[in-house]
Amino acid sequence: MVEDICNYLTKKIRIKMPEVDEQRAEVINYGLQLIIGEIPKMFLAICLALILGSIKLVLITLLFLIPYRGFTGGFHLKTHIGCFICTIIMYSLPGFLTKYFTINGNYQYLTMALISIFAIWAIRVYAPADTMNLPILTKKERKLKKNLSYTTLAIAMIVAVVIKDNQISSVIIYTILMQTIFITKTAYKISKCEYGYRNLKEESINC
Repeated sequence: MVEDICNYLTKKIRIKMPEVDEQRAEVINYGLQLIIGEIPKMFLAICLALILGSIKLVLITLLFLIPYRGFTGGFHLKTHIGCFICTIIMYSLPGFLTKYFTINGNYQYLTMALISIFAIWAIRVYAPADTMNLPILTKKERKLKKNLSYTTLAIAMIVAVVIKDNQISSVIIYTILMQTIFITKTAYKISKCEYGYRNLKEESINC
């Protein structure tokens, strides 16, 4: 259903914008699938959170995950069902972990410090982590997203330090850790996804 809607919208865009070629249309279609496909996932994640009594934690996860993932990127699974399940886990896992494994006391600051170091390294090496279907090719866009990745990371960690509620701090920590792992080379290998810019750059060098 999502694919049909996106195909219809892409055709409408091509009719109104004849300059959009086939390759660009594929990128637009893929982007529409990512955007429209997120709506039912978010709705289901919120419904599950209401049932499990963790709506506040899931909403906080979304608040920090959406901008951080938007700038850092991350792998995408090839099937709709795989993507659907993975996204639900992404939205729900930090809240679930926080509900049963809240990070308290001095461990909280040590954990934040270690995750911050890991995230800074991962952003420097991998962000923005794109895909072959939606590569980020311009240096300007890549530099902007990398800088915004650092900024959102800093904001998240400052909030986690300043906030008095250990549950809120914990869900922020888990969210940042999870999303940072999703941009690494190991995560891409496990998901059988390919980086876009990096692979295209290697192909151009080998030609």
